[in-house]
Amino acid sequence: MRTFFAAESSKDEHSSSLNPQSWLQVERGKLPKLSSQSSSASIESLIKVQQPPVLPFFKPVDYVEILAQIHEELESCSSQEQSNLFLFQYQVFKGLGDVKLMQRSLREAWRRASTVHEKIVFGAWLKYEKQGEELIADLLTGKRQNEYGPIDVESHIPSDVKVSSQERVLMNGNNTSQYVVFTIGDEKIVCDRQKFSELSTPFRAMLNGEFWESLSEAIDLSENNISPSGMRAISYFSMTGSLIEQISPKLLLEILVFANKYCCDRLKDACDRRLASLVTSNEDAVELMEYALDENTAVLAASCLQILLRDLPHCLSDNRVVDLFLHANKQQLEVMVGPGLFALFCFLSEVSMNLNSSSDTTAHFLERLADFAEDNKQRLLAFHRLGCVRLLRKEYDEARCLFERAVKAGHIYSVAGLARIDSIKGEEHLSYEKISSVISPVTRLGWMYQERSLYCDGDLRWKDLEKATELDPTLVYPYMYRAASLMRIENSQGALAEINRILGFKLSLECLELRFFIYLALEDYKAALRDVQAILTLCPHYRMFEGRVAASQLRTLVLEHVEHLTTADCWAQLYDCWSAVDDIESLSVIYQMLESDTAKGVLYFRQSLLLLRLNCPEAAMRSLQLAWQHASSEHERLVYEGWILYDTGHYEEGLQKAEESICIKRSFEAFFLKAYALADSGLGSICSSTVISLLEDALRCPSDNLRKGQALNNLGSVFVDHGKLDEAADCYIKALKIHHTRAHQGLARVHFLKNDKAAAYKEMTKLIEKAKNNASAYEKRSEYGDRDLTKADLEMVTRLDPLRVYPYRYRAAVLMDNHKEQEAIAELSRAIAFKADLHLLHLRAAFHEHKGDVLSALRDCRAALSVDPNHQEMLELHTRVNSHEP
Repeated sequence: MRTFFAAESSKDEHSSSLNPQSWLQVERGKLPKLSSQSSSASIESLIKVQQPPVLPFFKPVDYVEILAQIHEELESCSSQEQSNLFLFQYQVFKGLGDVKLMQRSLREAWRRASTVHEKIVFGAWLKYEKQGEELIADLLTGKRQNEYGPIDVESHIPSDVKVSSQERVLMNGNNTSQYVVFTIGDEKIVCDRQKFSELSTPFRAMLNGEFWESLSEAIDLSENNISPSGMRAISYFSMTGSLIEQISPKLLLEILVFANKYCCDRLKDACDRRLASLVTSNEDAVELMEYALDENTAVLAASCLQILLRDLPHCLSDNRVVDLFLHANKQQLEVMVGPGLFALFCFLSEVSMNLNSSSDTTAHFLERLADFAEDNKQRLLAFHRLGCVRLLRKEYDEARCLFERAVKAGHIYSVAGLARIDSIKGEEHLSYEKISSVISPVTRLGWMYQERSLYCDGDLRWKDLEKATELDPTLVYPYMYRAASLMRIENSQGALAEINRILGFKLSLECLELRFFIYLALEDYKAALRDVQAILTLCPHYRMFEGRVAASQLRTLVLEHVEHLTTADCWAQLYDCWSAVDDIESLSVIYQMLESDTAKGVLYFRQSLLLLRLNCPEAAMRSLQLAWQHASSEHERLVYEGWILYDTGHYEEGLQKAEESICIKRSFEAFFLKAYALADSGLGSICSSTVISLLEDALRCPSDNLRKGQALNNLGSVFVDHGKLDEAADCYIKALKIHHTRAHQGLARVHFLKNDKAAAYKEMTKLIEKAKNNASAYEKRSEYGDRDLTKADLEMVTRLDPLRVYPYRYRAAVLMDNHKEQEAIAELSRAIAFKADLHLLHLRAAFHEHKGDVLSALRDCRAALSVDPNHQEMLELHTRVNSHEP
């Protein structure tokens, strides 16, 4: 998720200027040891944690209730209201930080759009969210390529211009030819009086009514801003009902203005559509949009809008575009975007915030967003966002007013903004009281305690931060604060343990940065280098020291204090890290290897695999595309194209790329990709023998042991799925011999299926001892122990990775078996508070149903269906519970 806001000023912010060179003398080994007294100021300057920002997101107190309400409204509302409800659902998921659910809500908003304008806005928004995926579109062909592509605006806006029955009689019944001559300057244009009069009511009155022009054979139109060429084109239209084929845009605009002035609806519509077909660039769109708004031409306006929105964020660097959106009045904007005003400015403000959250443009877009908010849902979002921007711009009085309005509209999280303003003005006791006022036995969320901790000291702050982590372990600030505090009292091991807690399940750049500085203070340059290289892998242009120093510069300085490794050393180190399941160290090694002349395509591909394992899909896709760019051969390039397609859900296309690669050269990666794609094709046992054959073909091709270990592990899994336990065990043992540590898990499964639970438990213990990241290993081992051991393992899983769902479900099921319904529901609620998970909501709904609490069960069903509207078991439970609703 993009970080919109740098942290605001805090009372700890003012420190001496930072000089990284003083910490990193270039001559290796000359950095002096720091005494406890002399180092304190330097450590303070490095190990410093900024206040967490007030996020410009919608963060309801009970997101489950909100999602349930949205689902309920979607079931009963009109089709015109659906897209806005999905936009609101998008904002809920944005506050939860779930990118996949956000994009799904946008897709639904696009799919349910009731007007072409909404289709344009949401289609452009989806394109914007998928920046960097242009290669995927290029690789796909046909309908799927253009799924959210530009639409044919003209076909989506039918003409409402009709010829009246009276006109048709006149046209059909008047066979006499009566001409009128229009003079424009020295030129005369002869027109059919009857045909021309049918262009509009004003011309009918002028030429066939009781005006003097109706008796005149010549009428002077020199003062009407129409050229002779324009009048001849209009005459042609009056006779044929269509415009001349070869007509310049300039002449079209002239005719359009004339048609609008004289209410020639058919002519205006024809000009509107012809001009719309000519809009191909931003320059066209900017120039023609002004005419579209002035002349009220909906097709042209929508075509211009589509061109501009699909070029975001680039087009916001053009002041003419910004002015167009900011200075148009409501009537003009309705010509441009119909009823989709709120959606348009929601999109524009989000793009602008990503570019510069404190800019005037951002503030102005948000002001317009607030102007066009139509209900409390929209108002609270607009007021809170604009309040955050005003706070960042140090416009405190305006920010206070906006946060108060957001709170009044129902957004409790905006109280955090009010508390910040009180604190900035020296009223910290008021800040503490404000946050305390929203905490109750029923309403207790992690952000509330995190926020309140900013306004107290000592044990009170520590207790609030512990409570914040207990309620929401995904909040980054409490870990960073505790780590920095422990470092200040020279408890470096405690500080590292604290920051490692969150890095074990959430790869946060700011946490990696803090750990980098801790290692720097400890003069552990090898570990510091690892962290800065991991940072640069995730974000190549990342800046440290509050944005003042490029991370790449710090890496260069640290590198001088670390022993140089040869390519062979790096490969050996990579094997060790991979075997130890140390993914961050592996990322660092690969980053270093990429500086050599080694084949970069292979390394970027390995990097993408690690990033996927670390749940960094955007960075993984970037690495995969770099692998494609650096492929050393055509067959290798095809494999990377196949993985790009596979990773974005295009399995059949990925399979085709693998087959094309194999036709050129039989390689490990091509066979491995084909086996992977085929296994996920849904054909089940039909293709299992083919998958086995493909993996065996892969293993016969040259490759390194890192990949062969993965292939053996996968082959073992296929054998297990088909009851071939001895063959599976053989695969896992071979994988372990080449240090593929994860094969312990597969071998444990074989032992278990052979009814040797003790051997399975022992095998998983070996994995736990070897793996650095072992939450999943504890979770798997829990299946092979007795109840007490299982309970202990799952408690360890939750400590290591609180985002893993299975432990909460298991503990809740045990409590339910023991007839402790309230405790079971509380266990699930603990995780649901910070993770919108379908399985947790499904189980809690079932528990509520069992207790006879129909309303709570229905709420959870509806919220779960917001997460996955097509989940069959959830749909069945919802139908059953819904039938019992009073």
